Amino acid sequence: MNNDDNVLTIIAMLLTLAGSMFVYRYVLHRGSRTASVNRLEAALRDERAKSGIIVNAIEDGVVLVDASSKIQSFNPGAVLITGWKESDAMNLDQSTVIKLVDGKNQPYTEENCPIRRALREGVTVRDNTASLITQSNKSIPISLNVSPLADGKKKVFAVVAVFRDVSEERAEEARRAEFISTASHEMRTPVAAIEGYLALALNDKVATVDSRARDYLEKAHLSTQHLGKLFQDLLTSAKAEDGRLSSHPVAIEMGAYLQQLSDDLKFSAEKKGLFTDFTIGASGDVTDASIDIGKVVKPLYYVQADADRLREVVTNIFDNAVKYTESGRVSIGLTGNQQVVQFYIKDTGPGIGADDLPHLFQKFYRVDNSATRTIGGTGLGLFICRKIVELYRGRIWAESELGKGTTFFINLPRLSTAQATQLQAAEASTSQLPTITSLANS
Repeated sequence: MNNDDNVLTIIAMLLTLAGSMFVYRYVLHRGSRTASVNRLEAALRDERAKSGIIVNAIEDGVVLVDASSKIQSFNPGAVLITGWKESDAMNLDQSTVIKLVDGKNQPYTEENCPIRRALREGVTVRDNTASLITQSNKSIPISLNVSPLADGKKKVFAVVAVFRDVSEERAEEARRAEFISTASHEMRTPVAAIEGYLALALNDKVATVDSRARDYLEKAHLSTQHLGKLFQDLLTSAKAEDGRLSSHPVAIEMGAYLQQLSDDLKFSAEKKGLFTDFTIGASGDVTDASIDIGKVVKPLYYVQADADRLREVVTNIFDNAVKYTESGRVSIGLTGNQQVVQFYIKDTGPGIGADDLPHLFQKFYRVDNSATRTIGGTGLGLFICRKIVELYRGRIWAESELGKGTTFFINLPRLSTAQATQLQAAEASTSQLPTITSLANS
């Protein structure tokens, strides 16, 4: 049984128990202890016994946390992983026992704690990047799923947290990423040298070659550029996986930023005979529930992100749209509300099948059709895009229909104008520090 199956099984059991307990207590409260009540009490004891057997047999940690964030159930798997005894953990605040840190060893805040989020928002929260600090202060990488339990009025009264030790998996991923990173870095150097020599051979001021030789050299030059891009993608994906991806977030006004970026990108589309445009405002194609079109707020649309990293995302998606669109248009758009800034890249290409959409952002995944086989690619571009967007607490996804084109959406948390102004002032003062220091030293 996998981890998701465990979650579903446990939720079903606990809901059954909760419902049975409610009915049982309600009947007793009415003061009519009949034969049916006796049968219900026996059935409830039987359900408890079954649930106890299943939960206690699971190696994963299973913790039931009530609405006040207190631990109400703590299985042997949780005891083994956390190092806390069940008797000590019961009725404690979950944050005392389930201490989580991120990839940079920073404690989770009240806002991003998965258990708090599930209690607050009533949604299932999954986290595959956290580490748990045990009672003996040891850090253990875990995979965590938190599922809410709600009553008939959809009010969350508890959550079930299921977590497991993934130390071996993380160590294997780290070794694999390190190999890819080292190999890519080492191979990039000779490829860059080959590309440089080929460029010199194609330079009329340096070398003289006949037309046939020039044709061969140009093809070799293109191939080395493609190989260099592959190594760069491998290196970037390895850094993205282990948290080494450099990022210098600043306050960016997305309207002006995307306008400039679309002006820079449009030439590649126009060379292929495609139209391009950039629009700001509501789009009828925005269907995500996080955007309320009726409440669209006019610019300024500020976000906090690294401008160069966002350029990678937009450029990658835009270039893909140009590659796969034979005729029509590639559009960039921007919209948002008080909480979210959303921008999108839409094309009139062949579209993507429903079976492929859920896997687009997986590493090395490529849609298997004649176009992708002809055009080629590493299958890393969209994976890197997802990792970059997630750096800034954003979300990226695609909507498509075969024969009708594809739209990629990116949501990022929106900054108010006041927040953006404060960040810009802080950035300006920080950038002046070296100058002030150097003047003081002089």
